[in-house]
Amino acid sequence: MARLPSRITPWAGPWRNRALALLALACAAGVPAQTTQNVATAAVAATTSTTASATTAATAIKPLPMAQLAAGVYVHQGAHEEWQPGNAGNVSNVAFIVGQRCVAVVDSGGSPEVGLRLRAAIAQATPLPVCWVITTHAHPDHILGHGAFLGDGSDGAPKPRYAAHARLAAALAGRERAYRNAVQRDFRTTLPAAAIVYPDTGVDSQLEIDLGGRRLQLRAWPTAHTDNDLTVLDLQTRTLFLGDLWFVGHIPVLDGRLKGWLAVLDDLQRLDVALAVPGHGLPSTQWPAAAAPQQAYLLGLQRDVRAALKQQLTLRQAVEKLTLPESSTWLLGELFHRRNVTAAFAELEWED
Repeated sequence: MARLPSRITPWAGPWRNRALALLALACAAGVPAQTTQNVATAAVAATTSTTASATTAATAIKPLPMAQLAAGVYVHQGAHEEWQPGNAGNVSNVAFIVGQRCVAVVDSGGSPEVGLRLRAAIAQATPLPVCWVITTHAHPDHILGHGAFLGDGSDGAPKPRYAAHARLAAALAGRERAYRNAVQRDFRTTLPAAAIVYPDTGVDSQLEIDLGGRRLQLRAWPTAHTDNDLTVLDLQTRTLFLGDLWFVGHIPVLDGRLKGWLAVLDDLQRLDVALAVPGHGLPSTQWPAAAAPQQAYLLGLQRDVRAALKQQLTLRQAVEKLTLPESSTWLLGELFHRRNVTAAFAELEWED
């Protein structure tokens, strides 16, 4: 089970309730994903169906366990595991925000099944329709549930709009085939055509959307974790959804620019935030202090790779030498640290 940040204390009133909700979220993260063949079949069928209503689909699949961390803010913490059939792709954080008029989804998980379970959780919490599906970046563990919210109009609700960084569509177009092949290879199933949804609203800089008495600020960032990172700030509760610009527990994964990520992280830490929600791991009320472990890892990666380049090591030599220390507590380091060294080496070998 994930641990709460050490500085979180059981405040009285709403802050105490928020701390208890964080504990509940940590416990919920230990709930295994539903992986039976019947549920997987229901996920594919409901994603592609043109007749099933949102209510019917919601009752056909087990809702994701959600924690309400602030008024109208619900978060599900994905498992700290590799994206694989055993967890049905449920390895990233997903969330929704409820306004007076409608609901916004922030990421939808790593499979159609996760998206349907998220939709079922929303139906449990509110009768309001989903009007926005917001993507924090184009990695498959955050987007493959998007099709669950397309709808067919049978319930009378308008189709939601899909918002993302202005560069996400191009990034997704370049990777869609690889994502479909990976699902076919690793999950032994074919993604429905509707599973990968392209945005209809691109954010170049900032965009403010209104859920009815509740405004969300979407902000596009320069290349950092990826070249299409987007954050979502709920202005009512000062809850910031960072996507994979921030990892907790799970080792950070570099798929953009290391120096850019460090610069963006500096900017993010200047924001006035009451609750920060990472793309992986437990949310925290201790922003920006909670970002310190990730910042230390990225700075150490930059320092060590620069030192290897100064010693004129080859890429292979650098990857073999720059291993994680035995004292490291990062999860999934064996999967991603060597990749991070490779990406950082390719970037930093050309700097002045």
